[in-house]
Amino acid sequence: MFDVQTRLRMKETSKILLCSTLIVACVFPVARTTAAPVADDFLMLWYSQPAQKWTEALPVGNGRVGAMVFGGVSQDRLQLNEDTLWAGGPYDPVNPEAKDALPQVRQLINEGNYREASRLVRAKVLSKPISQMPYQTVGDLLLTFPGATNAENYRRDLNLDTATATVSYTSEGVRYIREVFANAPDNVIVVHLTADRPGKISLIAAMRTPMKATVETDGKETLVMRGVGGDSAGIKGQLKYQARVKLMAKGGKTTAEPERISITNASEVTLLIAAATSYKAFDDVSGDAESIVKKLMASATKKSFAKLRDTQLKDYQGLFHRVTLDLGKSDAMKLPTDERIKHFDDGNDPQLAALYYQFARYLLISCSRPGGQPANLQGLWNESKNPPWGGKYTININTEMNYWPAESGNLAECVEPLIGMVNDLTVTGARTAKEMYGARGWVVHHNTDLWRASGPIDLTDSGMWPSGGAWLCLHLWDRYEYSGDKKYLKEIYPVLKGACEFFLDTLQEEPKHKWLVTNPSLSPENGHPGGSAIAAGPTMDMQILRDLFANTIQASETLGVDKDFQKRLAETRARLAPNQIGSAGQLQEWLEDWDMQAGDLHHRHVSHLYGLFPGHDITLRGTPELAAAVKKSLEIRGDKATGWATAWRICLWTHLDDGDHAFEILKLLLSPERTYPNMFDAHPPFQIDGNFGGAAGIAEMLMQSRVGEIELLPALPKAWPSGTVKGLRARGGFEVDVTWQAGKLASARIKSIQAGKKTVRVRYGGVTESIELNSGSEVTLNSELHSAMN
Repeated sequence: MFDVQTRLRMKETSKILLCSTLIVACVFPVARTTAAPVADDFLMLWYSQPAQKWTEALPVGNGRVGAMVFGGVSQDRLQLNEDTLWAGGPYDPVNPEAKDALPQVRQLINEGNYREASRLVRAKVLSKPISQMPYQTVGDLLLTFPGATNAENYRRDLNLDTATATVSYTSEGVRYIREVFANAPDNVIVVHLTADRPGKISLIAAMRTPMKATVETDGKETLVMRGVGGDSAGIKGQLKYQARVKLMAKGGKTTAEPERISITNASEVTLLIAAATSYKAFDDVSGDAESIVKKLMASATKKSFAKLRDTQLKDYQGLFHRVTLDLGKSDAMKLPTDERIKHFDDGNDPQLAALYYQFARYLLISCSRPGGQPANLQGLWNESKNPPWGGKYTININTEMNYWPAESGNLAECVEPLIGMVNDLTVTGARTAKEMYGARGWVVHHNTDLWRASGPIDLTDSGMWPSGGAWLCLHLWDRYEYSGDKKYLKEIYPVLKGACEFFLDTLQEEPKHKWLVTNPSLSPENGHPGGSAIAAGPTMDMQILRDLFANTIQASETLGVDKDFQKRLAETRARLAPNQIGSAGQLQEWLEDWDMQAGDLHHRHVSHLYGLFPGHDITLRGTPELAAAVKKSLEIRGDKATGWATAWRICLWTHLDDGDHAFEILKLLLSPERTYPNMFDAHPPFQIDGNFGGAAGIAEMLMQSRVGEIELLPALPKAWPSGTVKGLRARGGFEVDVTWQAGKLASARIKSIQAGKKTVRVRYGGVTESIELNSGSEVTLNSELHSAMN
């Protein structure tokens, strides 16, 4: 057994033909080709050269383990992740001085002494430690191919239809193909190497990692990495992890050395990769990583490659095939994906927008599955011990945005990890509510991690925001609105009620209007003229609480429970500070009309516009004056922002029914400035939320829904004159197909998938048709919304 870092220092005497650890991939020159794409390029990301950077590599994942595939010729790198490998261990971050300090903080805010309030929060309220734990990497699997020479007809691609990353090229007259996919039912990553002539595959497999770990061989076919999660902010790493790679060759010779395995002259090679940690729950790290990985490997090795492929396809395509999207084709599809991104602004590549939408669905399927962790800031993929912002769950927009396309994109199962995390947070959040605020219920601030930390962290101007848990509750409610499942509603009702109880105990009466407001709080990460971000009653908080209270009242009524609680919620809701229109005609971000005096008029966050999307406080037809104020705020903020903030702006403009403006912002998002060559979103750096927010915006252009109403083509841009989308889900339990031609509705199919008789209003172009459907029945509508039952 060798320590990994020692091994790397010994590389000068090693016989392994590896590149320096500072080089991402070692490749011989690759002849670029401009060959026409293959038949299924409609759902394909493809490139004519290997990845030189992490943001050029292609992601695969099964919701628990993932890999970034670089596709080098003489050496390929698969960077590996396991979704529970985080630094630290269970901890309680509540500052013991916070509870006694909060009354003084509130008084200072009421007096307008925001700077002093901020200083006091920083000194006595923020968590200890002040930062949370980062998501970490397993390490790399390196496959070196001795004797590789100049490659011709090279192609690297990611097929979204089969969830497979493929590298193919010709060398010395031999055609080589490498396929990589992640199998969720068997919880392994599969690598398959073939050549069109027998006995032509030779490779050396090794592993490396920046983590504290060792690598050794176990028998002649298996590499084993054993490591521990890192220490962070004074919290000792408590997780043990293990990754195993099993190499199975047909023909040739397999040789194991202490830390590498060599295969020579094989005709076919299959590698299985499994990884696990000792994580069992946010408060339990007693799992046996080795036992888990050995069982996974033992089970997977009993199956042929064909069987593993078949199992993976049935599982993945059962989710992915639910929605199809055709926005039109053009000659731009003949270009590699990185070239298409460079030219999307030209406006002649509608299919790239469809590919972007389906890529987001692929990513969500790949990084968020039942039983696993939710998609974090980087989804599942991370090459660092300490990625940007820790790769955590930032819940003042980013984690929520990760799930915006899930329900409408017919991927309800992918929301389950988020619901599971919220259930965990009711436990740690109850502790924070009691110890920090002296309140009932539960609370989470603007970030959490694997250990479900729930206190305010990082900086006063970002961390002192108590509404993260309340916003997460909107996703639980969305799941109910889409499913209509009363058993599920009964399960989440205590979560909703607990979130409400916290605010019933902590809302403060502001002195001027006697409104009930949050205090202390802030409008996420945006400073005001008082020299701080700390404030009372920011608009976003009030909008979130109106949604939370309304949804909880409705849940209580539906379940026939807690009538007195309903009444108190309704009375409290009526006293919340209202939306206000400021002197510039904008929707005010704060209680005071500070917007035009704020330090950054073009701030990336548009938190006060939550009420239009994803919230339900403001609608174009229901509250037209407020919608106009939202539009003015958007005009003041501007269209250009970071990746995820650009995506939010797309969604907001779709709910103002301005598809052409939304499309112009989509062009900003799908540009090299905000989209990396592998189509990952660029904040920059990489954050996956922009991928999901952009996909949600595309879906919202084509169909929007509230319970009892479906709106068809509400924000269709002129850039997509004809197209078809099939399989979108609408609130109330409906599945929707839409076809349009020459910019107008051609037909639509509405199918009821909930039990019982349902009535829904379908709106298009100012015309509304009410239809009744029984469970399983459907109706086809023509361009005038005339219907015929099927």
